[in-house]
Amino acid sequence: MLLEGKVAIVTGASRGIGRATAVELARHGASVVLNQFAAADGGSAAGEEAYAEVRAVGGEAVLVDGDVADPATGERLVEAAVAHFGRLDIHVSNAGICPFHAFLDMPVDLFRKVVDVNLEGAYFTTQAAARQMVKQGEGGAIVAVSSISALVGGGMQTHYTPTKAGVHSLMQSVAIALGPHGIRCNSVMPGAILTDINRDDLTPDKLDHFGQRIPLGRIGEPVDVARCVVFLASGLAGYVTGASLLVDGGMFVNLQ
Repeated sequence: MLLEGKVAIVTGASRGIGRATAVELARHGASVVLNQFAAADGGSAAGEEAYAEVRAVGGEAVLVDGDVADPATGERLVEAAVAHFGRLDIHVSNAGICPFHAFLDMPVDLFRKVVDVNLEGAYFTTQAAARQMVKQGEGGAIVAVSSISALVGGGMQTHYTPTKAGVHSLMQSVAIALGPHGIRCNSVMPGAILTDINRDDLTPDKLDHFGQRIPLGRIGEPVDVARCVVFLASGLAGYVTGASLLVDGGMFVNLQ
């Protein structure tokens, strides 16, 4: 129960890393505002499933629909946290998309959509959360889900990797800006994690390749990342800010 009595927002909480993070936060005692964008998720079923999972581990939760690419969504999420739970202590900026596409014929609209969701979404939801934390005057924790793609390239991810590098850089800068307010800001960098974003891309051959490439011998699961988010959000990481934590089973360092 590392987060007993805390209130958290998780963007992109309906699936994958976001859902696992919401459940783990609740498992450790936090009340959670779950964000999903139903229009892009085929309806609200996924968000309702995430809500049910949080409740199943004993957590309090509220589900809020909204596109993080809209700056107003961050404000609505904060309003929901305050209205339902009275405060905000933790913000997890997780929402992201990665529609694989070649570089030379990258549509402008697709590039801008990825930037709007991944980078601007992180920026404006973090800003809204930080304003509430500063208003409360009791500090807080912000954790952004970056990616190993902030450190390495991807031929079909030329629109995606710059946004994840930007999220990493954003956390470094807001750690400085918000440090005087007692707000810690860090990022996690997942490696090969099996989620809906990459499920179609991870063919049996690729899964076998990653299994051999990753020193721990397996592809990651969303809960592997979620547990690291819990650590960074908790008092155990009370002197950690502006940091990034690779969660990749050792893949990045295995160059040979």
